[in-house]
Order: sequence, then C-alpha cells, then structure tokens
Amino acid sequence: MDRSFVIRGINYLHECKPDPIIHCDLKPKNILLDNGGLLKVAGFGLIRLSNISPDKAKLAPGTLIDHSNVYMAPEIYNDEIFDRSVDAYSFGVILYEMLEGVQPFHPKTPEEVVKLMCLEKKRPPFKIKARSYPPDLKELINECWHSEPVVRPTFSEIITRLDKVCCNCSKQGWWKDTFKLPWK
Repeated sequence: MDRSFVIRGINYLHECKPDPIIHCDLKPKNILLDNGGLLKVAGFGLIRLSNISPDKAKLAPGTLIDHSNVYMAPEIYNDEIFDRSVDAYSFGVILYEMLEGVQPFHPKTPEEVVKLMCLEKKRPPFKIKARSYPPDLKELINECWHSEPVVRPTFSEIITRLDKVCCNCSKQGWWKDTFKLPWK
C-alpha cells in the first residue's frame, strides 16, 4: 500500500504556482482509502477562504467552523490570517494520534481538547515510552503542532525528515511489522 500519497499530495498543493492551495481541513475523515489500497486526500471545498495574498488566507465571512475539530490549527480556530502551515499543524496531530493510539488529551471531549490546544497552547504528553519510537519523530510532531506557525515545517521538509526517520527505523529494526509508516 503506497501511503506517501497524502503527504506528497499536500506538498504538491502547497507548491502550486502562483497560488498554493491550503487544505485547511486535514483530518483522518478526509483521508480515504481507494479500491487499489491508495490513500487519497478529500474534503476540499468545505471551508470558504478569502485570499489575503498568494500564500495567506482567512476564513471567508460567514464560514462556520467545527469547534470540535481537534486537528484544526489555532489560527483557524481564532479566525486569524493563516498560511499553509495550518496543514502541518493538522498533520502533527494526526501523527501523534497514530503513535499514541488516541486523540490528544483523551478522554476529554473534542471541544475541551480544541480549547486546550488552540487557546491555552497546551500539548498532550507522549505516553508511550521514548524508546518505543524514534526521537526524531517526537521532535517532528512538536514542530508540526507548534503554536507559532513559523516554527512548523513545510511538507517538503516533512517528507525529507520522515524519509530519514524511516531509513533509520529500518536500519535499527524498529516497527518492522507492527507500525507501517504512513509515508512509505
């Protein structure tokens, strides 16, 4: 199963010239599995945007947001101008959920989680032991969901870093059969 399509697909959208495309609603429900076993990004067009510049946007007036969407970046939650880093934030939350097996701050309600993460800038602890996964992966998650958008990596950087993590994991024998990395 080729799982790199999601990350490479978002990178492709972000690199569109002259106007990058920001997904703004990246979450597991918008990642679909087709008949051939390929993951596809869906959920486009559900959020209306007002372009501020080629790489900046804001929610269009009257756009309703789901305040229970734990994958939503703080800039969207707070109705601020944002850029493509909102997708990196969402990806960081998805990656955390994949590693931990639960949504952040489980068993809190999604609304409570969004307030903790978007308003209070809190992040959940990593509960699995650090030796159970590569430290580079934890570092990447922390950068992806950082409260400051400028700290978040681009998807081209994410691809490079995940390729490195995957290479190191295979050399060390980590996750051979238990955890199939989503970008490989």
